[in-house]
Amino acid sequence: MAQDTSLHGIHVPLITPFTPAGDVAAEALEALAHEVLDEGATGIVALGTTAETAALDEAERELVTDVCARVCRERGAALTVGAGASGTRAAEAALRRLAHRPEVRAALVTVPPFVRPGAEGVVAHFARLAGLSPVPLVVYHIPYRTGQPLDAAALRRLGELPGVAGVKYAAGDIGQDTVALLGDLPDSFTVLAGDDVYLSPMLALGAAGGILASAHLATARYAELVAAWRAGDAPRARPLGHALAALSAAAFAEPNPVVVKAVLHAQGRIPTPDVRLPLLPASAGAVSEALERLERLERLEPGRADRPAQV
Repeated sequence: MAQDTSLHGIHVPLITPFTPAGDVAAEALEALAHEVLDEGATGIVALGTTAETAALDEAERELVTDVCARVCRERGAALTVGAGASGTRAAEAALRRLAHRPEVRAALVTVPPFVRPGAEGVVAHFARLAGLSPVPLVVYHIPYRTGQPLDAAALRRLGELPGVAGVKYAAGDIGQDTVALLGDLPDSFTVLAGDDVYLSPMLALGAAGGILASAHLATARYAELVAAWRAGDAPRARPLGHALAALSAAAFAEPNPVVVKAVLHAQGRIPTPDVRLPLLPASAGAVSEALERLERLERLEPGRADRPAQV
């Protein structure tokens, strides 16, 4: 199994839009996938947390994956599919179901949540999964949800496993372990930012891109930020990064993806802002703040990220 080479740039973990009757709005999902790719996303992620995967039944999960696979096949774009579980056997089953989908470039697999197996258990879990997965794995490290912290040494061990291509890094902050990991990465192991507000500093430290729910709302500007840091254009990247961090903070002011869906609906891009319990709809104040941040971002003059860096 070859390592995935498309783990860079912006990957958008797509929301699941719903019709007024409460069904999956497949046409709106397809349009949204095309829109973010048109705006410069490298790829999309199906069945992430942002998709409300836990609230979808099996048939709905298949439908969402079918739509995303069709778009990525047409566009030649990278498709990553969420396939994590608390138990190793359940994660194995989810990964095996990807074998008949040639469009899938990688699987996003969460560190086992709630179980807290310790670093050794996490490494054993991913070693088992990587040995049977039909696609490379992206470890989803998000300890404030899983309850399982991992230091740089443990993440480096995961990155050394054959078949583990990268990590969605959402540690909740940027600390010593973040710096240590990015300063000494295993070969062919990619770090993608997973905390939206920290995208710019993560890129400055060496991350290759991000998997970002807030990139639904300004995909082109997030892609511009990645290009700016890649070109060494810090004078362009810094103000853009601050503006995008403010947008991301507004998008996550209430539980994800309620604000993102409300803004997409306000823009006329999805038929309803509806979410499923246990999530509740976004407040009017949170939506107004996110829309205001978008307006401010639009007033920030687009720059040429490929121009020579100023010294």
